[in-house]
Amino acid sequence: MLEIEGLSLHFRRYDRLFRHVEAEALTAISLRLAAGEVLAIVGASGSGKSLLAHSIFGILPGNAVLRGTIRFDGKILDPAAKAALCGRRIGLVPQSVSYLDPLARNGDQLRWAAARSGRPRAEIGNLADAALKRFGLNGDVARAFPHSLSGGMARRLAMAIATIGQADLVVADEPTNGLDPENAERVLDSLAGLAGRGKGVMLITHDLVSALPYADRVAVMDGGRLIDVEPASAFTGCGDRLRSAYARALWRALPQNEFGDAEASAAEVSTAWAGEARTGEALQHA
Repeated sequence: MLEIEGLSLHFRRYDRLFRHVEAEALTAISLRLAAGEVLAIVGASGSGKSLLAHSIFGILPGNAVLRGTIRFDGKILDPAAKAALCGRRIGLVPQSVSYLDPLARNGDQLRWAAARSGRPRAEIGNLADAALKRFGLNGDVARAFPHSLSGGMARRLAMAIATIGQADLVVADEPTNGLDPENAERVLDSLAGLAGRGKGVMLITHDLVSALPYADRVAVMDGGRLIDVEPASAFTGCGDRLRSAYARALWRALPQNEFGDAEASAAEVSTAWAGEARTGEALQHA
């Protein structure tokens, strides 16, 4: 469904001598996401996860230079294709709730999203009500404006807007951030349900443990690079089934794994960067 090949992202700027330079943000990312799959993208803050999502949707500043190829259903996802497909066949749950229109009522934003997806006008009202209910929101939320919502409610509203049209591909960027456990589970269950209906789901998160029960595969990022893509089932025990030294170190350093051996984890990460990380060419077939 989604194929990313050799994706690199640079930002143009001027140095102190007013020379034109490029700062690298993403390096040679290659990934595939199949229909009916949940692919979790994990990594620390600043690893490039959100930039990857923004690159897919073309939400980048004017000084961004994007190289590589992104295909959706076998066709190149160029700017014209992105404009045509966004809100119809591909949907984004942004990390920041500031993407909500502050001057529009929440219910109107839901109805606009449903209309853009091509749903019949007669169905839009019921679709909006069902979307609110699915994420534990009520009619009062629909009549209110975004500024009146808590952070968690605004995030659930963003989920409702992104999924109301039943897009074939949903990219969810930190969708459970700031949610209580009950609503976080509600959101993740909804994403898994989309995959169960044949949709492709890219789940971007820093919370590896919460993602594992829902993910089919896990892509580990660090420093703008894709370190490896692992089966979610490999994150178990001491992590001996994980191919990547970096992924093993990440897994073993989690609290439930008693933070692992810090010195050993550091050595594993060093080894990974020295040569164990797979190339983008190999990863796209993982």
